[in-house]
Amino acid sequence: MKKYIFVLGIFIFPLALFARTSDLDSFRARPPIHFGPLSIVPQGVKPDQIKMVYHLPKDGGRGTIAIIDAFDSPLIEHDLGIFDKAFSLVDCTTKNKCLEVYKMSSKIKTDSGWAGETALDVEWAHAVAPHAKILLVEALTDSGTNLLKAVDYARNRPDVVAVSMSWGGAEFSGEDKFDAHFISKFGATFFASSGDNGAGVSWPAVSSKVVAVGGTTLVLRPDGIVAKELAWSGSGGGVSAYITEPSYQKDYKIPRNKSMRGIPDVSYNADPGSGFSVYLSNTTGRGAWQIVGGTSAGAPQWAAIRALGSGVSNENFYADKAKANNKSFFRDITSGSNGDCTYFCDARSHYDYVTGLGSPQTNLF
Repeated sequence: MKKYIFVLGIFIFPLALFARTSDLDSFRARPPIHFGPLSIVPQGVKPDQIKMVYHLPKDGGRGTIAIIDAFDSPLIEHDLGIFDKAFSLVDCTTKNKCLEVYKMSSKIKTDSGWAGETALDVEWAHAVAPHAKILLVEALTDSGTNLLKAVDYARNRPDVVAVSMSWGGAEFSGEDKFDAHFISKFGATFFASSGDNGAGVSWPAVSSKVVAVGGTTLVLRPDGIVAKELAWSGSGGGVSAYITEPSYQKDYKIPRNKSMRGIPDVSYNADPGSGFSVYLSNTTGRGAWQIVGGTSAGAPQWAAIRALGSGVSNENFYADKAKANNKSFFRDITSGSNGDCTYFCDARSHYDYVTGLGSPQTNLF
């Protein structure tokens, strides 16, 4: 039986350590996600608010956003329908071909924890890019092998423009040999959550072929305007022990990385205290609203930003941040920390190992 930790009304899914071996069958990924208390009405940050915060268009989207999660979520279409109605979003159903659910096996089982991750990913990817299609690929299990099989299905689809992976675990020797799974000949961009355990490096976010998404805390004024955005204490980040510095970071001159890959690349709201409104039904069909946080939230929404605009890639991110008008691309997060490792745990100007280059201020890079 899977064990979860319950702390002060919030479920915390521990980020399981991947075995330090090339055998992906032994890996068990976990989504970095936090669930708050139930309510009968939406609570937390809403779609219109997040679009104002990050200067995203109210409408739009093209191509297909692939959401990679484990196990089956049989009520996801139902829950998405309630979410869309609550926030006056365009319908996204299997009938109108906005939503497609692809099961990697006919024998796939359900899992309540992963169902919550799926609801967050699907609902908020659609909220940010309502006219893009959503492809939910359900991996047979949460093993590394099965999750990468699901990634492979998505990356080989010509309609997929972005792939969201809100899961991961500790990095391991030989992880770079799996980089080919994060390359699409059709130009899709891959996004992964950096983790919720504070300072530390996770895979697949650490892959040089993936955009690693860290976490922030949003503080909003009553009118929805950002009062401040800080580094979230749970945001994963650091310097890889195994992957060398990619060219986009070398050109930008990432500080103190000793020629190794640093993560995250970018950031997004993640603190459960400023979390997102998500609708989720249990196995009996009884549903409720919850406030959901974690770096899980950032990967699907950055994937949706890719569906909204152009140039959404690490190569462009680092080039844009180096420009004189970099504030038009990113909000630089300069305060907050994710641990007590001094320089590597503190947010600061330009690039840092907690929030990367910062949070989005556009959908065009």
